Amino acid sequence: MTIQDTDIPRRRAFLSEGLRRYLAAFRTPRGLIGGGLLAIMCLAALLAPVVFPGAVDAQSRDSFLGPSLTHPFGTDELGRDIFIRCIYALRISISLVIVAVPIAMVIGTLMGLAGAISPALGDAFQRLFDIILGFPSLILGICIVVAIGPGWIALAVTIAIFSLPQFGRLARGALLTEEGREYVLAARVLGVGKRKIMTRHILPNAMDPILVQASLAMIGGIFAEAALSIVGLGIQPPTPSLGTLLNVGIRYVYVQPMYTAGPIILLLLLALAFNLISDALNAAVMKTRND
Repeated sequence: MTIQDTDIPRRRAFLSEGLRRYLAAFRTPRGLIGGGLLAIMCLAALLAPVVFPGAVDAQSRDSFLGPSLTHPFGTDELGRDIFIRCIYALRISISLVIVAVPIAMVIGTLMGLAGAISPALGDAFQRLFDIILGFPSLILGICIVVAIGPGWIALAVTIAIFSLPQFGRLARGALLTEEGREYVLAARVLGVGKRKIMTRHILPNAMDPILVQASLAMIGGIFAEAALSIVGLGIQPPTPSLGTLLNVGIRYVYVQPMYTAGPIILLLLLALAFNLISDALNAAVMKTRND
């Protein structure tokens, strides 16, 4: 049996152990509440066109109605149901973070680990992260919107770029920590290649904090979309997003308070769900390390 053949069972065992650890996080109270809340909102956003076909832009003469069983969040200035529009708006927020954050996680991790191949390249990426962090997310978003125009793509690019340093620095920290470990030094003495050291020792030890950070980055992405859309640089009307609903709702806050309260409630629920998931994952990781 060759060394390559023995690596396969080891990798499978590592993946199986990691999967069990992450699934165990969702069996804790925080994981159950956060995962259940997120699942409900994702399911509502996914099934919105089926449950409320054509209702997102359905207008009526009943403008600025208060909350009721028929209209839980009331109606807007055109008589449209605010609750239905908020549910449709969830599709934008959720689709943005589940696309942009994983892309940032993969690219940022690779950039953070680039120092294992070339120290100069690793240092260059760290200086790039410093530059990105020097820009507030709103200013960065404005620059990207000016370059490519407002819309979903501009928001996704903004979230991905702004999330890069978070993952890159975590990966860089794991790289510097693991390079000094005795088993890594022993592997180098035995002539083990850089790629194998990276995949067997450094990357597995970097994944736990990176996955926890991914949940936190999704919270930042949700609020970044809202902030840019509020100032008119994100999703453009008539497509509803939580930010665009807030942008219009602020004008009628005294006439129809639920116009702004509805999107804010969903924003907070999304943030709460990801925060609980992040706490559950972090607790599972820390428990494993302590054991």
